[in-house]
Amino acid sequence: MKFRTKLLVVIISLMVLPLLLAYLGLVIFGGFQFHAIQNNSDKNLITDVFSTTAIQIFDDMTEETQKKIYEMAAKNPDQFRDEAVLDEVNQELAQAYSYLVVSRGGKAIYCGDARDDLGWLPNAINGKENVKEPETGHLFFFDHRLIQCHDLVFSDGMPGSVFIVTGTNRLGQGIKTVLTQVFMMIFAVITVVALIVVAWLYREMVQPIHLLQKATKEIKEGNLDFEVSVTDKGEIGDLCKDFEQMRQHLKDTMEEKIQFDSESKTLISNISHDLKTPVTTIKGYAEGILDGVAASPEKMEKYIRTIYNKANDMDRLIDELTLYSKIDTNRIPYTFAKINIAEYFKDCVEERSIELEARNIELGYFNYLDDDVIVIADAEQLRRVVNNIIGNSTKYMDKKKGIINIRLKDVGDFVQVEIEDNGKGIGAKDLPYIFDRFYRTDSSRTSSTGGSGIGLSIVRKIIEDHGGKIWATSKEGIGTVMCFVLRKYQEVINE
Repeated sequence: MKFRTKLLVVIISLMVLPLLLAYLGLVIFGGFQFHAIQNNSDKNLITDVFSTTAIQIFDDMTEETQKKIYEMAAKNPDQFRDEAVLDEVNQELAQAYSYLVVSRGGKAIYCGDARDDLGWLPNAINGKENVKEPETGHLFFFDHRLIQCHDLVFSDGMPGSVFIVTGTNRLGQGIKTVLTQVFMMIFAVITVVALIVVAWLYREMVQPIHLLQKATKEIKEGNLDFEVSVTDKGEIGDLCKDFEQMRQHLKDTMEEKIQFDSESKTLISNISHDLKTPVTTIKGYAEGILDGVAASPEKMEKYIRTIYNKANDMDRLIDELTLYSKIDTNRIPYTFAKINIAEYFKDCVEERSIELEARNIELGYFNYLDDDVIVIADAEQLRRVVNNIIGNSTKYMDKKKGIINIRLKDVGDFVQVEIEDNGKGIGAKDLPYIFDRFYRTDSSRTSSTGGSGIGLSIVRKIIEDHGGKIWATSKEGIGTVMCFVLRKYQEVINE
């Protein structure tokens, strides 16, 4: 059964069941009252007027008029011979489905209902008017009539009686009218309540479900650029929030996949381009050797050294590609150890100095640290950081006399490393993106510098994995300063 069908069943039950129960209760209650009246017929029920039996219903309806009659009988009984007064009392009783009958000397002198033949009157009087003093009021049931009787004595000594007659058929019809009105009122109330409940259920349940259904179709069609927004704080609201989080996660995953595919294509294109140059060079020099072009030992050495250098370039590109795949899966192998940072960078400078001198680049080293400053780092990966930065400085060096300076500074709990060059610099529009993967300031691929475009992204990843931070400043035509910080190692002393 669909949720909408279940909801419809609930709504119908909500409307019909209360009506049926209300109607059944009214029928049982009404039947009980009429049965109680019939069971009490021809009995003196004055003792039951203030009890909880059904007769109380009839008695209460004419209570005010009874009091008025009692006062008239006590103060001025001759008023019951005044037709105008009797008509006024009879009109009051008519509102309670009753009418007035007055007898004098055993004969009726007034009847408030012309349809009543008063056949019951002789039996009702039954010689009571011969009583010298009036009796207290009494009730009796006679021929489908409930009769409330009060005896009196007129001023001339003539006995009489005042009867309030309530026809049960007439009262029953009135009760049915009242019950119909009550039934219609109950129906109206339940209908309004049901409509309010339906509107609430639709807003709180059906609308969110329709929204989720629409969102599901959007996802099915591959559209993730929408939002599931529901303010409800219940289970439906939680479901919508979970769905929205799922959609956002799918969207982020899809965007990451698109970006990854784009980056992979860029990487393949870059590596293919950068591998093609050294392969072409190696192939050309190897053919020159095979063809005997390198006839002299000096030329042979030059060819072989060129082949060796280009092979190293290829090895470096392949190494970067391998490291990139490890970065992408967070599987860079680290071997952290205590390192004396000043001695470490002194070794790095000595290692790269000879190579840079051959390219007419001066490598300077300035240490402003104490000799015992220690950091926790992976020596191999940190060397990769230094080599990549120096390699970039060398690659984009446009001065005849190149200068690269390495400075170590103490900045509190951190060691700051600055690698400055006097190369061509980086444009302001490119500077914020130089650490992004595959970003190159020269995207035309006509540059002879080559490069895969992932070197600085690898540098940033390694520094961040060491708990540090890296940034750059640069001015075009003047040079670039690469800065990164590493946290100092401090011994924990147990007191």
